[in-house]
Amino acid sequence: MVAVQLRFVDAGELYVSWRWEHALDQPRVLVLPRALVQQTLDDLARAVPSPLPGESGDQALVRALTHGPLTDRVEEIALAERLARTLLPHQLAGELNAVIGQGVRPHLRVQPSPSTALVPWEALRIDDGERTVHAADVSVLPPATVRNAPERRVSPSRGPVVGVLDPRVPGFADASALGSVLGPIPDGSDLAALAKSLGGARRDDVDRDVLEAALADASRFLYVGHVTTGGHGLDARLHLSCRADTQGRAAVLGAHRPLTAADLVLGHRPGAPKPWRIPNRVALVACESGGDVRFAEPTGLVAAMVHGGAEYVASTRWTLPTDAGLAHLVPDFPPTAVLGPAVVAVDAAQSAADPVAALGAWQRERADLWERAGDPAHSPVVWAAFTTAWAPGPR
Repeated sequence: MVAVQLRFVDAGELYVSWRWEHALDQPRVLVLPRALVQQTLDDLARAVPSPLPGESGDQALVRALTHGPLTDRVEEIALAERLARTLLPHQLAGELNAVIGQGVRPHLRVQPSPSTALVPWEALRIDDGERTVHAADVSVLPPATVRNAPERRVSPSRGPVVGVLDPRVPGFADASALGSVLGPIPDGSDLAALAKSLGGARRDDVDRDVLEAALADASRFLYVGHVTTGGHGLDARLHLSCRADTQGRAAVLGAHRPLTAADLVLGHRPGAPKPWRIPNRVALVACESGGDVRFAEPTGLVAAMVHGGAEYVASTRWTLPTDAGLAHLVPDFPPTAVLGPAVVAVDAAQSAADPVAALGAWQRERADLWERAGDPAHSPVVWAAFTTAWAPGPR
């Protein structure tokens, strides 16, 4: 594999460095003046359905889905082209083209900074009809302090698959803020078959104790549900069927206690730290589940999973709209399920020999459909939200 590590650092200006893994002693470094990049980054922040400062979740969805560029083919292409021109150094592009010209598909491993956390690196439009994932495999590079932690042990990729699909959160009705994300699952659909194979959806009996025991010998973990973010990375929360009397580090929300990244890293019970054992492959299909990189110290759910033994962690950069939300907010939205098929695609990628390449193949297919006709069902608002962090064990 020919891979290049691309890192961004916020220090007033935006600093970018890259180095090829076969020549780690030859880094390139340059400065992108903030005045030249910030407008494009601000435009992206206004395009995605994650709340801006002072904005509610519903307001963000209305903004992004009713008049944002991610649901308009012409405007989205223009934004994706600007992002590529602004953030991909010309010299790096030339080096990538030289590798591709030799018939080799490079692997671009990106470590974003907080200001670039929302950038959909896989979806940058680098040529006419061509996104980054057409030319390269793209993954997130977890910080060295996480992936190279002395106590980290990568879990083996064998064992059962554990799924938690749309769990019922105590005290929250289906239509509430922590209610159902999938809605009714159509009989005979691929999502229905996946749910059946994993023990069903909308269960109310999967709390942290049940999940911790199930993950102890698992090879994969698929979570579809809610993630919320606190004031720091370790306070990022998964919402299971945990009641208020469950032990843990998060404050209680009515009848429910969330499961935090800190619970995973340190253990959720009182006493000496007892980190959770995490399977080799994890998929977190939930709003902003990959929000670690928005913090100066990226210690959220993705980092917690990597620290606990995960090699591959699929997550999302921004808020995922539900199918009901898309149908309600996007004018003339087709009667096509979007979120359910995305769950199936992400799960299939996690079961592939190379989860990064497999997710990219699905994103290429979605990108081609979007470019061809601009069908809202193929908008990057869903498929470009996903990315995979890759952290293999030490060589």
